[in-house]
Amino acid sequence: NKVESKAKGKPQKQICQVVLDHFEKQYAAELGDAWASIRDVLTYPLCWQYAVLLNKFSRSSELESTLAVKGYHPAFHGSLPYLPSSFKCYISRTPGRFPTQKHQAGKLKEYYLLNAASLLPVLALEVKDGEDVLDLCAAPGGKSVAILQCACPGQFHCNEYDDLRSRWLKQTIESFIPEPLVNLIMVSTLDGRQIGDLKPELYDKVLVDAPCSNDRSWLFSSDIQQATLRLIQRKELSSLQFELLRSAIKALRPGGSLVYSTCTLSKAENSDVINLILNSCSNVMPVDISEMAKAVSHEFSFLSGTQQHELLVLPEKGRAWGPMYVAKLKKM
Repeated sequence: NKVESKAKGKPQKQICQVVLDHFEKQYAAELGDAWASIRDVLTYPLCWQYAVLLNKFSRSSELESTLAVKGYHPAFHGSLPYLPSSFKCYISRTPGRFPTQKHQAGKLKEYYLLNAASLLPVLALEVKDGEDVLDLCAAPGGKSVAILQCACPGQFHCNEYDDLRSRWLKQTIESFIPEPLVNLIMVSTLDGRQIGDLKPELYDKVLVDAPCSNDRSWLFSSDIQQATLRLIQRKELSSLQFELLRSAIKALRPGGSLVYSTCTLSKAENSDVINLILNSCSNVMPVDISEMAKAVSHEFSFLSGTQQHELLVLPEKGRAWGPMYVAKLKKM
């Protein structure tokens, strides 16, 4: 609908046909009947929704009442196995985006806009005060900020291999986290595949929010050549994801746990990678996260038939969150 977007002064995003055709083949086969309605959401940005994650370091009482007036409600409820009282996120049933806050030097932002499904990996990780935490692929930083809304880690190591993205990560941290705390965060640009060897058995919790096919943004690639190249290189992503996970397992202390997440529907990058890890690493066990999924099932739509240690959020109209794959493992 060109009219609506004209009103906002932005040209309508164009669907990249090459990517859509590729997804069409793969996802119709993998997801069956569910794919048609998922496709309708992914290809129609006007129905997308954005959650508002409040920043506890810059709390404003007006913000919560403004959100309530605009019809927002808390995304997560007390029935969750893990929900720190300091962690507050609001969502609305209707599409659209709360206004973005501009970066102001020396002033912390009051909230972060994001896909509500991207908070599920953080809730699955269950970080507690004093634990040593590694966010292995941390940019742009939304999940790092969310972890710090939940608890105060002993050590917090945020890593991002890509130079440009790591600058983005640093800016996010500066926009949301106050001075004394920022000094406790170590930001590095190491190759995530090598961190396990460089920092063996150093962390209680590791988040691997892996580089993946970003279904939502790939569908709107404006550069056909870049899109085609992405689709060719897509086959190599699963081996990178596997290596990142192996590295993360080495970096974990025995008894520690890790959460793996992606923002793709692709089975090759999701359950296949986790199954490969479970079959090849004798020192990891799957962790049941079905209680968490059950507790949020009124706000999120999940693929049925997944195993207890994993979930896949499927976007649908009115609950346009995801795609987001989450799996949890524990090191023995």
